[in-house]
Amino acid sequence: MSETIGYPDPGLDLSDGFKPHTSHWGVFSARFGKAGLEVRPYGGDPDPNGIINNFPGALRHQARIAQPAIRRGWLERGPGPDDRRGRDEFVSVSWEQALDLLGGELTRIRDTIGPGAVFGGSYGWSSAGRFHHAQSQVHRFLNIALGGYVRSVNTYSSGASSVLLPQILTGYEDITKRNVTWEQIAAETDIVLAFGGMALKNSMVAGGSISKHVERGAMEAAHRRGCAFVLVSPLRDDLPVEAGAEWMTAVPGTDTALMLGIVHTLVSEGLHDQAFLDRYTEGWPVFLRYLTGESDGQPKSAEWAAPICGIAADTITTLARRLAGRRALITVSHSLQRAEHGEQPVWMGMVLAAALGQIGLPGGGYAYSLGAIGYYGRRVNAVPGPTLGQGRNGIADFIPVARIADMLLNPGAAYRYNGETRTYPDIRLVYWAGGNPFHHHQDLNRLRKAFARLDTLVVHELAWTATARDADIVLPSTMTLEREDIGYSTNDPLMVAMHRIAEPFGLARDDYDIFADLAERLGAREPFTEGRTSRQWLDHLYEPTRKALAARGLEAPHFEEFWQRGSLVVPQHLDDGGSLRRFREDPVARPLPTPSGRIEIFSQKIADHGDVDCPGHPVWLEKTDTPTSGSPCFLVANQPVTRLHSQLDFGGHSTEAKHRGREVARMNPRDAKARGIADGDIIRIFNARGACLAAVHVTDGIAPGVVQLPTGAWYDPMDPEEEAPLCVHGNPNVLTRDIGTSSFAQGCTGQLTTVEVERFNGNLPPIRAFDPA
Repeated sequence: MSETIGYPDPGLDLSDGFKPHTSHWGVFSARFGKAGLEVRPYGGDPDPNGIINNFPGALRHQARIAQPAIRRGWLERGPGPDDRRGRDEFVSVSWEQALDLLGGELTRIRDTIGPGAVFGGSYGWSSAGRFHHAQSQVHRFLNIALGGYVRSVNTYSSGASSVLLPQILTGYEDITKRNVTWEQIAAETDIVLAFGGMALKNSMVAGGSISKHVERGAMEAAHRRGCAFVLVSPLRDDLPVEAGAEWMTAVPGTDTALMLGIVHTLVSEGLHDQAFLDRYTEGWPVFLRYLTGESDGQPKSAEWAAPICGIAADTITTLARRLAGRRALITVSHSLQRAEHGEQPVWMGMVLAAALGQIGLPGGGYAYSLGAIGYYGRRVNAVPGPTLGQGRNGIADFIPVARIADMLLNPGAAYRYNGETRTYPDIRLVYWAGGNPFHHHQDLNRLRKAFARLDTLVVHELAWTATARDADIVLPSTMTLEREDIGYSTNDPLMVAMHRIAEPFGLARDDYDIFADLAERLGAREPFTEGRTSRQWLDHLYEPTRKALAARGLEAPHFEEFWQRGSLVVPQHLDDGGSLRRFREDPVARPLPTPSGRIEIFSQKIADHGDVDCPGHPVWLEKTDTPTSGSPCFLVANQPVTRLHSQLDFGGHSTEAKHRGREVARMNPRDAKARGIADGDIIRIFNARGACLAAVHVTDGIAPGVVQLPTGAWYDPMDPEEEAPLCVHGNPNVLTRDIGTSSFAQGCTGQLTTVEVERFNGNLPPIRAFDPA
């Protein structure tokens, strides 16, 4: 069953020459004229995202790339390893020259070394449009024109959990998109225990389009009804004020110990749901021996957990008693598993929910990463959306996404992943489109050295990001406002006709047109384009949706009618709780896709891998990166508020939030006073890996001993000639560690590290991140 449809949506204001468009942070309408770019948020959105206000200042900003450019050293000497990347100047060239040179280089690699020497980057996120989705475009091109490429798997956001959860609970999409919804929380939940919180800055964005931001309203409604929210985080604003949350500040990275102490209390006081554990779980007796200390001599009691996590033992026991017997929801944010041993809190959060007997109940149980992104916790669309086929990849090799520097620095070396011993390929060319590794990767000085080993680095980019500045061939691509597309998300009912708002900047071209001309130089234009223009592709990709609507007996407008009206509301499935609800109702007839068909508190499969840093059930593992006299503070490098990742950092909404041109860090008054730091000062944050400057906001909304600096400020080295230059703009990834969460999942650990902070008293160096190269 599903809801009915209607179109056009009345919330999309197309009066006065405004045209429909959408983005990862919200649907909007816009027009471009003598007054510049004007944007209107979608009228049907109860809580619009201010990030759309980055567009007006960004559309014609000087940071935009106006024409193709080639690094002088590559142009004069040809491909090969070169430590001048990121230090060299660029030469502007024509499109014909750029494509001829790149086509020749791709042909050389394909025909003399093979496509297994090509890494296809593109982390995505460049557009909410489903055709001009850069990741799909570049992968389709490499598959069709080269025969394949070395790919990456998983994400920087969920690298540990996406490997773990399907083996112990259910598919990643099921646990995040087809499980507990905001509707259920508003109506059913008694208490939410949120490890890492559910910050609105995260749920305000989505992988595709998003029309309504409902999270704030749902938490407010639940709170008014009497639902209690308990936040465990070093940052008070990881839940909105509307939730009325109680704030507990555990030592960063110790959530697993806290969860163990809670479960130990439940068991020792007979408050756990033994009947649920017996019927629905696998391996509870094995885990229980660890919990009680039978297997290692150390009971994981509240008294044991208290000094580890910095929370009093009686607070832990009281919290456990409050959870028992109520409709309790346990949430674990992405941030917890973006750290050393990140698999453990994800697994342990599931065990806590199982011990409470809540998994599968409306508004209860376990909701991994709820609030991490805008389409989690929502209903699922009942008809398919536009999807561009990427062709067949003839190369089987891959790496976990966060291991790119390891791969480039250690070709042929062995590494562990998901129970296998694998070998890093020897990559000679990296093709990047729609992403910025100098934003999302860790230890940027190490990444610079890794990129120096390549023969060629190719980048499609709309602006001079640090990745573009480090490249050999830079091809200017259009911004989403400069092309036509279809905006869609599997968990948002509003499909949007993304009209072109402005003409391309300079000589910028759509990725599709660039790849079509490159494919022609490699003898593959027809297979790549299938004879279609961009507009014809939109019509083609829309057709499955139209047919699915017609098959349901619903109004099914043809493409041109949809395009003229600007939007279409598609049906959604009922909020039925997904596979976990069905499993709870009948665990025999509807088993989970785990080896046992049950919730795996102990996994024999994972235990058999023999990886000591990820054993067969959740455990507390000591961290190696903890505060010392040289780096006494934790650094939390989390997502920003005023932009998506590093996108449009030069836009007005982002730059207005900076102070003296720098990204703003936050620290507790106690830590600031000890260092002679006042609110608004410029500080130097440093450790053994690097250093950056930032402005500081002193606030009691952050736990003592913690410094928070969001990611996404464009990397801006004061002197690129240095091996470890000072970033003058505030990019925390000059400080973070480039290691995997464990040898099991090899996820990203960029959320936490340790640093020292001091007041910066020198002459402030200029910000050049947004200057043309």
